[in-house]
Parts: sequence; structure tokens; C-alpha cells
Amino acid sequence: MKLALQSVRTLEFDSHPANLSQVRDFVRAFLIPLPFARKERDLMVLGIDEACTNIIRHAYHQCTDQMILLGCEHHQEGALFRLRDFGTQRDPTHHEGRSLEVLQPGGLGMHLIKRAFDDVEYRLKTHGTEWIATKRFDPAQREHPEAQA
Repeated sequence: MKLALQSVRTLEFDSHPANLSQVRDFVRAFLIPLPFARKERDLMVLGIDEACTNIIRHAYHQCTDQMILLGCEHHQEGALFRLRDFGTQRDPTHHEGRSLEVLQPGGLGMHLIKRAFDDVEYRLKTHGTEWIATKRFDPAQREHPEAQA
């Protein structure tokens, strides 16, 4: 089923961690008019931040001058986010995160990403990877947008 695109915004930025604040602001601004609850919007912003951090760490090995592309798309069913890197590829089966029972720092980002989005997909490209995450609108929020707070 092809979904009618209602809006698209894109951002290109270097892989420097200082740029993540701009990315979060960009995603927040994109999400403002959409009928998501505040908690859902906040989780999506954090999920995209975490995915960008993973790209910086794993695809670009902390290099701060590599390109990352972010696309935010709004359609009648929800929102779709694309992150594209051109770095080292990683087997998508290794994108699970550590067990929640293990008490140690790090490794929880994948759990946050999976909680923030309905679907997450990794597509290996000739150079790098495309990360695609979707979040569908809750029908109750679409009918009663005042319930978003």
C-alpha cells in the first residue's frame, strides 16, 4: 500500500556529537503539528538521537566530519524517519542491545529505539546503511488532538 506523503523535511549534518542538539530541535519542530502524545514525541526525539549516536560510534568510529542525512516524512498513517550514513556497515542482527537483566552502563539504546517506534529497519547499501523507523498515529489522538498533552 502506497501512503500519500503530506510533508517531508531533511537535514544534512556532520557526525560531530555537538550537532545532536540541532538534530533533536529539528525532529521536535517536525513533530509539533502531528497528533502524537508528548511522551511519544519525546521518545521519538530520544530514539533518533540514540540512532545518530550509534552511527557516530559504530559506523564512523567517532570521526566528527562524516555526513549523516536525516529525513522526516509525514503521511496519513503516521511518521517515518530515515537516517543515512556512509560508514562501516554492521550486521543488522547485532542491533539487539544487551539484556535488561544485566546491570551495567551502556547498551540500552536499542531498547529505547524499539520502544519509541512501531517498526525499525536497517537496509545495507553499497556504502553505509539506511535506518528507517516508523511511528503510526493512535486513532484516538487523531480524533481528539487535545489529548496530546
